[in-house]
Amino acid sequence: MSKKIAVLPGDGIGVEIVDQAVKVLECLKKDFGLNVEMEHALVGGSAYDDSGSPLPEATLNLAKEADAVLLGAVGGYKWESLDIAVRPEKGLLGLRSELELFANLRPAILYPQLAHASTLKEEVVSGLDIMIVRELTGGIYFGQPRGIRTLENNEKQGFNTLIYKESEVERIAHVAFETAMKRDKRLCSIDKANVLECTELWREVMIRVAQQYPEVELSHMYVDNAAMQLVRAPKQFDVMVTNNMFGDILSDCAAMLTGSIGMLPSASMDKNQKGMYEPIHGSAPDIAGQDMANPLATILSVAMMLRYSLGAEELAVKIENAVDTVLNQNLRTADIYTEGDVKVGTSAMGDAVVSALKA
Repeated sequence: MSKKIAVLPGDGIGVEIVDQAVKVLECLKKDFGLNVEMEHALVGGSAYDDSGSPLPEATLNLAKEADAVLLGAVGGYKWESLDIAVRPEKGLLGLRSELELFANLRPAILYPQLAHASTLKEEVVSGLDIMIVRELTGGIYFGQPRGIRTLENNEKQGFNTLIYKESEVERIAHVAFETAMKRDKRLCSIDKANVLECTELWREVMIRVAQQYPEVELSHMYVDNAAMQLVRAPKQFDVMVTNNMFGDILSDCAAMLTGSIGMLPSASMDKNQKGMYEPIHGSAPDIAGQDMANPLATILSVAMMLRYSLGAEELAVKIENAVDTVLNQNLRTADIYTEGDVKVGTSAMGDAVVSALKA
């Protein structure tokens, strides 16, 4: 039976990088028997321009009907002046919330060919392989009450609420422990329990759930220390689990250890393994339309889609091997280029991955 993929390119470089991922999927359909159909829709700023909403009902319905969602990126300078209720990012947050995509998996893997591209010394990052598990539908990004109000002295005050229920922490804890069980069986939970009561509860729940996973070594670290340790000795981590805001920040920090944020995919999944797959970088409007963006994170997101939602592990490995091949050929987009490499554009990199798949 054919599986359905909702393809949502979004804004900025999202269109270009998703085009390359679609090339890969078309190759897998034609040459390797992948039985999928793809349907495109608008989300983010492009959707707002078309319909006045960053998440049109038709797009949401398509995403709900699909077996998996492939997303590019949303946002850009063009829409920054809009009311926050209709900014492009609301389309992304709406998808996460409406699809109940509570578990975000963000691998930070350093390809050996790019060890020199990291801003840290090679001996510090060589062999890096971290999985960050981020809670995605709770915390301060969704907590109520929130807003901007005027006080009695006419001074404005902004406020947001950091809030988690035990059940929300428990379900992300199980994802993190199950992930650790498939790796090196080490899990570090990141919180700020010395200051924030919400994360004190987070730590209590993590300790309780840990009793169901006696093989996993659970440790705890405050988020400020975790940020420092990521740039001091990142290979001490195997799996990290944390809340929505901390995960947003730490995963971007971990991305730069690998040489470029343009290399890292992500998976956001519900309780049934249905997922939305996207690169962790943004829409980069400053280089949009210039054939400069790195599509490898998006292509690797397709590999995660095949692995987690479409049950096609063998094809996921083929994509990962193809990416490894093009890196061995010294093909580089601008973000990972150094002297002596072969600089290529977005489309040429996508073509190279397809050629490596067929070889």
